[in-house]
This record gives sequence, C-alpha cells and structure tokens, in this order.
Amino acid sequence: MIACAALGIAGRSAQAQEFSVLAGPLKSSSQNTYSWQADYREGLGRYAAWSFSWVNEGHILDHHRDGQSVQIWGRLPLWNDRLELSAGAGPYRYFDTSQAQAGGDYSNTHGWGGMFTLRAAYYFDNRWIAQVKLNRVQAFGGPDTTALLFGIGYQLDAPDGPGPRARAVSRTTNVTSNEVTVMLGTTILNSPDSETNLSESIEYRRGLWHYLDFTASYLHEGGHVQSRRDGIAAQLWATRAFFDDRLTLGVGAGPYLSITQNDDLPQNRTGDGRFSGLVSVSASYRFSDRWLARVSWNRMVTRYDRDADIIEAGFGVRF
Repeated sequence: MIACAALGIAGRSAQAQEFSVLAGPLKSSSQNTYSWQADYREGLGRYAAWSFSWVNEGHILDHHRDGQSVQIWGRLPLWNDRLELSAGAGPYRYFDTSQAQAGGDYSNTHGWGGMFTLRAAYYFDNRWIAQVKLNRVQAFGGPDTTALLFGIGYQLDAPDGPGPRARAVSRTTNVTSNEVTVMLGTTILNSPDSETNLSESIEYRRGLWHYLDFTASYLHEGGHVQSRRDGIAAQLWATRAFFDDRLTLGVGAGPYLSITQNDDLPQNRTGDGRFSGLVSVSASYRFSDRWLARVSWNRMVTRYDRDADIIEAGFGVRF
C-alpha cells in the first residue's frame, strides 16, 4: 500500500517538517464538487522535498473517492526564500465508494493512479505558511479530476532563517518506548448512506527504531448489521516527534484479522472476509513522561464491499 512507501521514505534522516490543510473546488468530466487535503512534507535539501497526503475528492456523481499519495517534489526558493514554487508527482492509492452497475447497490473499489501537483507557498516569520495547489489526478479505472486548493501550513521544526528549512539533525533515540492506549469513537461504513456506530479499541505500541513503531490492536467496530466486526490488527508506523517530543505524528499500515463478524456478508465477497487491510494516521500529545492523549483515523480496506472509517480518541500510559 501507499503508506508502506511512506514508511520507507520516512526512515531516512529527519528533514524540515511541515503540516498543512487545504480545501477548494474540484472538477471532473461529470460534475463540479469540492476537495480537501491534509499534507505532511519534508525537505530533501534546498531544491527537493517529499510529501505524504490524504486526499478527499468530494462527491463526484456516483463516486465518493479518497486516498493517499506519496510525492517527490522539485522546488525553487525565491524572494529571500520566502516564496517557494514547486512541482510534485507520485502514485495515488484510492478508495472509491461507487454506484454498482446494476441492482442499485454500491461497491468499494480500490485502485491506483497518479497525482501531479503545482504548488506556490509563502513562508511567514512565525512558521505559518500560506499556499495554493493545483492537483491533477489520473486514475486507472475511475474518473480523472482537477482541484484548486487553498490552505495554511505550519513548520513543525523551527527554520534557520526565512523560508523552509532544508535539513534538521537526526534523532539518536526512538520516538516511542512502550504505550498502551484505550480509545473510543465511531465507525463509518463506506456506503452511500455512511451508517455509523460506536467503536472501541485498545492498542499496544512499541518503538522498534528511531522513526519506526509497531502496534498490536484489538478493535470492536460496532453493532450495525452491515459492519459488525471484532478483530486484531498489527501495523508498522513511520513516526515523528516535535516540540520536545510532546507531539507525535504517524502513518501506519498492516493486516487485520476479523475474529467475530455477523453473517450478513455480500454474496460476491472474496474468500471468507476475515482478512483485511488497515491504513491509519495518528497523532498523540504527551502530557508527561507517563500520560498521553491520542487521536487516530483508520481506514479498513476489505475485499467484500464493507470498507469503513474508524475515527477514535483516547488516553494512554507510557512505560
């Protein structure tokens, strides 16, 4: 999956880190709608960078599509490095809730494409960034889209001077030692009606390397007739820490095994539906050496049209 590529890239030395949120209009061949995007970006030197993005392409006719992209960027600093012009490209792994061809039902389609982006950004003295992006998505097996996005960003590492910081000092210790976190939230079925229910989970997290975590989780996805699942997941995470290690950000991916589930599975399912994939983004804030708060967004990726988003928050203990 695309998150695994982010794991490999993020294993390099720490670079200048930025987090951004953008939104704006999107155009496809069939309809105009909206788009929004969350970005994590690191410098690879003065003239290069890479980024990980979670992109939502709004509600195109008969399609509700989002996904993740890893992009490599060439960038040109101007005006004493305050203005940056850049162009990026990379693979796009999408998840599409689309109208079925017959019967009035829906399907969860997974596919690949490419995302090509032009970006202009202005860097202020207080670490804030104003930016505009033009995204072009070329999807294999789905509609192509063009989006114009406006947003703000923040430099999580303090720059040495005006503009983006090219590089930062590498870590010599792991971001994470051991953590146990209990979380509560909601399960949202990826269907046209977006049915919801309560979800709960417990997670054990351990740092394997400076920027690499492992988690083992038990998830209860709620009791809706179409989405009831209880299972265990194992994930590898690319993780970064900021602000004296109080804030952490991470992206993870791994397998999910359903231990119990209802029998109301679609007839066109592949296999018994017990093995799925889990792609996640997560952030934690450490109140002390012992206590933390965490919020996570998990995408359950199935082979039988029961994809779901599991959005949770909770508290944990470090040891």
